[in-house]
Amino acid sequence: MKTPALLCALLVGCSSLCAADWPQWRGAARDDHSPDTGLLKTWPAGGPAQVWLFKDAGLGYAGFSIADGRLYTMGLRGEQEFLIAVDIATGKEAWSAPAGSRYPNGWGDGPRMTPTVDGDRVYAVGGNGLLICAATKDGKVRWQKSLVTDLGGKLQGWGYTESPLVVGGNLLCTPGGPQGTMAALDKLTGDVVWRTKDLTDEAQYSSPVLFQQAGKPQVVQLVTKQFFGVDPATGKVLWRSEFPGRVAVIPTVIPHAGHVYATSGYGVGCKLVKIAGDGNSVETVYENNKVMKNHHGGVVRVDGNIYGHSDGSGWVCQDLMTGKEIWSHKGFGKGAIHYADGMLYCLDEKSGEVALIEASPKGWTEHGRFKLDPLSTQRNPQGGIWPHPVVVGGRLYLRDQELLYCFDVKGK
Repeated sequence: MKTPALLCALLVGCSSLCAADWPQWRGAARDDHSPDTGLLKTWPAGGPAQVWLFKDAGLGYAGFSIADGRLYTMGLRGEQEFLIAVDIATGKEAWSAPAGSRYPNGWGDGPRMTPTVDGDRVYAVGGNGLLICAATKDGKVRWQKSLVTDLGGKLQGWGYTESPLVVGGNLLCTPGGPQGTMAALDKLTGDVVWRTKDLTDEAQYSSPVLFQQAGKPQVVQLVTKQFFGVDPATGKVLWRSEFPGRVAVIPTVIPHAGHVYATSGYGVGCKLVKIAGDGNSVETVYENNKVMKNHHGGVVRVDGNIYGHSDGSGWVCQDLMTGKEIWSHKGFGKGAIHYADGMLYCLDEKSGEVALIEASPKGWTEHGRFKLDPLSTQRNPQGGIWPHPVVVGGRLYLRDQELLYCFDVKGK
């Protein structure tokens, strides 16, 4: 069993080793902050230069991680889902590995998660819940587990979308169900290390986040009716906080300075709790706040503010600690957000427009926009351009179904 001190050291080590990469969902710290600096502050007419376009990423809504010169994503080709590796220098496929059968859905078939890279292994979950561990070198599958048949989870209406989290020697995931909402698997073998047996909620669509509280590591996860903190070494549930989720709970929570912020769409809104010094209880700061009702485009914290799209209000800047709206803007369509070098990269999920915005409490100040071209002709009419933008290594990565785009946002 790993000690808390060792887990802290592993977290710090991972952050330093992965600083120049984007090894998992929302980056090394899962805060959606790019490590890049020196990026373009204004885009030329027509947007930044396109470096390459990969046209065979498969169908689905999977995001991408970037590590050691390769981009990892998932896609549906025919009746088979695949974990796919692409060389970021050339935009050419390096390998693909089978990751389960086709997940069917009225909003579009295929996988939905972002792969997690850890050293020489990459972890991915198909839409039907097949979790695979593959070698980054050649895609050879080292082990696999079904979150449903092996771990007792229940497939939800939009499939499994979680990006598993590596903590030390374990891979943390959220199968949900009576055996325990969360599970820790040995990352080398897939063997079960622990389950949260006293917490048996069904999985939703959010991904867990590792953070430090009073010098000790915690993992926080969000399900429909609560979010909670877990000891990553033992699976002990440290605290819980009620949450009025409905239909689908999707955005990743944001831990910051002894607090945890959660938001959801379908009219739910947002909530902020303060963790007690011992890390075993929480106090509500505010709840049922309707300033930020984020559906699935995610939110980012920059300094003391939360930025993202709020259903009904448009793009919003919200004071994290008070929950008050600072500004809102309706001149750009709903979608996903990403932060890099003082700027927000906002994506309109319907039109495919991308806007560069100052991350400032002074208001929506735009410094360029462009439209993805071409757009996929294979996207389900009920779907959108849902994979989130990522900026790393001076490149902006975007995706619309089988089309994977790479743009130069560093310039000369």
